[in-house]
Amino acid sequence: MLTEKLGQRIKSLRTEKGLSQEKFALFIDMDRTYYASVERGKRNISINNIEKIANGLNISLEELFKGL
Repeated sequence: MLTEKLGQRIKSLRTEKGLSQEKFALFIDMDRTYYASVERGKRNISINNIEKIANGLNISLEELFKGL
């Protein structure tokens, strides 16, 4: 499922940067439990929140979706 693949991709990119879920969620102004559910692929996340995550990771939306 796409939400699970996206969540795995987000988690991988976040961990590459050495950030915890809690610190990253705080950095992008997103509730930690909501963000955790995104990484687990349990949320049908809005494009606005996807953009927040991409910006927080300092990557383009294109890069975020690469390989999905």
